[in-house]
Amino acid sequence: MKIVILEADSLGEDMVFTPFEKFGEVVIYPSSIADQVPERVTDADVIVANKVPICEKTIGNAGRLKLVCVTATGINNLDGDYLKSRGIAAYNVAGYSTNGVAQHTFALLFYVLEKLNYYDNYVKSGEYSRGTCFSHFGQSFCELEGKTWGIIGLGAIGRRVAEIASVFGCRVICYSASGSKYDTCYEQVGFDELLTQSDFLSVHAPLNKFTENLMTLDAFKKMKNTAIFINVARGAIVNEADLYTALTEGEIAGAALDVLCQEPVNADNPLLKIQDSNKLIITPHIAWAARETRFRVVDEVVKNIERFEKGDTKNRVY
Repeated sequence: MKIVILEADSLGEDMVFTPFEKFGEVVIYPSSIADQVPERVTDADVIVANKVPICEKTIGNAGRLKLVCVTATGINNLDGDYLKSRGIAAYNVAGYSTNGVAQHTFALLFYVLEKLNYYDNYVKSGEYSRGTCFSHFGQSFCELEGKTWGIIGLGAIGRRVAEIASVFGCRVICYSASGSKYDTCYEQVGFDELLTQSDFLSVHAPLNKFTENLMTLDAFKKMKNTAIFINVARGAIVNEADLYTALTEGEIAGAALDVLCQEPVNADNPLLKIQDSNKLIITPHIAWAARETRFRVVDEVVKNIERFEKGDTKNRVY
């Protein structure tokens, strides 16, 4: 079979694709835009993609195509109805990033919560060496013990974050935007209760009709003005203009983002105006970028191709 990897660079320059060679011919493109896809997949049996749209426009002339493998959990880029109409299978990779994203969630929180940018600059600027006290209290921060951690989306990542937050002594509450009932020991609450009670609020939900534009200015206004908001899920869950207003007008104390509505970020995104890293930190969608996490993705995609060949439906989404 012929496997076409459309977005190799999205997995990192150190990625190794030799495991795919056991299936047959492998063609690797560093990146692809929608207009380039039709020509590249004409005779493909398998497509490996990440963000590029997979729909009639891009794969309509791929007459041999049997399988689409997504190097991610999210499947927003797939036209499921079209794939089903063609009898083309699609598999995603689930659970590969749980530890990495949970780890990054706390890295983001502590950077903002403990004002690490301020204290690092205080030392490196020479102010510390000119001081007389062994310590410095220029910016205040708190312990996690006894605080309330709110979670939107209690899937694998949300549950891992809940476990870690509990170890730090947090009370954990959770909210399901779809209204689903979680089987969990953590208290499930309504949206308004989640907003008003959370000292830290993190998002770990998929982007869908229930979560798109969920976090608006009205939502941020209901939060504590000491609260920190964290989004490591999907950018469009947050109204970025409203978050900018909430931060600049003091509706919340800080925010930490790993995802944005447009990636790479638009140069005119209002959040880029906030240069104070004690109030806002933005990382370029790297919560899943730990080396082990990325290599796990490729390993799982290889396994998905094997599953498809055996008729195993684990990880099959269409």
